[in-house]
Amino acid sequence: MQSKVYANPTVALEGLVRDGITVAVGGFGLCGIPEQLIIALRDSGAKGLTAISNNAGVDEWGLGLLLKTRQIRKMVSSYVGENAEFERQFMSGELELEFNPQGTLAERMRAGGAGIAGFFTKTGVGTVVAEGKETKEFDGETYVLERGIRADLALVKAWKADACGNLVFRKTARNFNPMVAMCGRACVAEVEEIVPIGSLDPDNIHTPGIYVDRIVQTTPEKRIEQRTVRAS
Repeated sequence: MQSKVYANPTVALEGLVRDGITVAVGGFGLCGIPEQLIIALRDSGAKGLTAISNNAGVDEWGLGLLLKTRQIRKMVSSYVGENAEFERQFMSGELELEFNPQGTLAERMRAGGAGIAGFFTKTGVGTVVAEGKETKEFDGETYVLERGIRADLALVKAWKADACGNLVFRKTARNFNPMVAMCGRACVAEVEEIVPIGSLDPDNIHTPGIYVDRIVQTTPEKRIEQRTVRAS
């Protein structure tokens, strides 16, 4: 079997990136984002991307780097309030935006990865979220149809991996990463540590290696989205 371990983020993305693809990216704020893979994606020069992620990073980090270089054509997100460049591009009509309730976005990716084409949910009924979508009544309640998401490429960040691609995430850095990994036709995982096969407790594996195609070990740069301190 061909090794899933790659030397660096640039090599790990070779053959997977092209203009116009849909990229699902893990993370919540700046927590659990595949920061080095995002930089490699920026450096690839691919344009016209549709980025599916809870948020768009900040102006100088995370997906904010791809907004700065105008490589993202459309964002599919839940929250975008920390990025001034995002706001500028959206308000000027340069960037397309598809808003999703946070839980709906997570379930859309999970469903896509599980082979579920769509599902009905009460979230968003009667709001702009439901405009143009099919609705149906179940037990006297109205539900809206949401489609599962399949991305061309998924980029995730994990704490540990073995050479088979089994992933373990650390605490809140797990967030959207497992669902992102599931929904990608190809998945690249950026990890802090690669451990020997058999050393991970099977009961503690968060994402099975069947969802992961490539692994790259990096040194994390953990930035704080909003630093808050108390007055002395």
